[in-house]
Amino acid sequence: MTAMSTRAKLGVVVASAVLLGAVAAGYTATAAEAPRTPPPAGGEQAVTLAPGPRLLAITDRHVSAVAATDPAGPRTVAGLECLRVYAAAGTGVCLKPESAWSYQVVVLDATLRETRAVSVPGLPNRARVSASGRMVSWTTFVGGDSYTSGGFSTRTGILDTRTGATVASLEGFAITRDGRGYRNPDVNYWGVTFTADDNRFYATMSTGGKRYLVRGDLAARTVETLKENVECPSLSPDGARLAFKEAVDADPAKGWRLSVLDLSSMRVAATAEVRSVDDQAAWLDDGELAYTLRRDDGQPDVWSVPADGSGTPALVIPGAESPSPLT
Repeated sequence: MTAMSTRAKLGVVVASAVLLGAVAAGYTATAAEAPRTPPPAGGEQAVTLAPGPRLLAITDRHVSAVAATDPAGPRTVAGLECLRVYAAAGTGVCLKPESAWSYQVVVLDATLRETRAVSVPGLPNRARVSASGRMVSWTTFVGGDSYTSGGFSTRTGILDTRTGATVASLEGFAITRDGRGYRNPDVNYWGVTFTADDNRFYATMSTGGKRYLVRGDLAARTVETLKENVECPSLSPDGARLAFKEAVDADPAKGWRLSVLDLSSMRVAATAEVRSVDDQAAWLDDGELAYTLRRDDGQPDVWSVPADGSGTPALVIPGAESPSPLT
């Protein structure tokens, strides 16, 4: 790769600033226009992450919970501000503002008490917790990487809540692509989902204009490609399938189809959701997926659809996003 000229580098910086500003403005505008559900007195104590028949979500930039049997019914909203949230086994992860233009990954206990915080670059995008509650991951959008066409890329990290060991970025992991070692400075990762052993994981890797499903080994610091055109994977509770968003005709500009990959056969089946789903879906159980869709005015709603391709999409939590079953 040849060195960039000073003028080219300046162009990248300016383009990055404009794009980051536009995304940030989108967050601000969405939050400003969202249905207002004021946090109840008592704040964080009003919502817990203890396993139970409830769904966690973000309402107007705040952590909220609803009964799984009546998700459109009464909603409890905490005082904790998050842009993304996820929880499992009484452990939560919240991507929250640290200042007007900086963010933190915050690990939460079952009472929403902060137990650990890590400052991260960029704008929050994805968050996950392993089924045991031990591992947390996050993805942010960042700007200024000279190897990208627009200076806009991602950072994905993993934190072991038991030991405190932190991987700030997966970009240092050794890559096997199509059975061979691979290196390229344009590699980006996003959308981690953990297996039951808390060491292996799946994620999306982007390089050379293509997107791959990768399987990673945290202890070995390695990833290997498994399949193209698989983004934002989400492992089913039984560990047999991955829900993901599949770019239509392998072109993200045409939108994404929410689909499910059977890991034993590597066959893909599209769900009954035909609208473009730009989200990392969550499994409500072994048969149902939850995901966020935005209305024409930018307001979010949580929807669900069967994972086997049957049925029809159903509105689950109006005016909310970032769904997570409290398992």
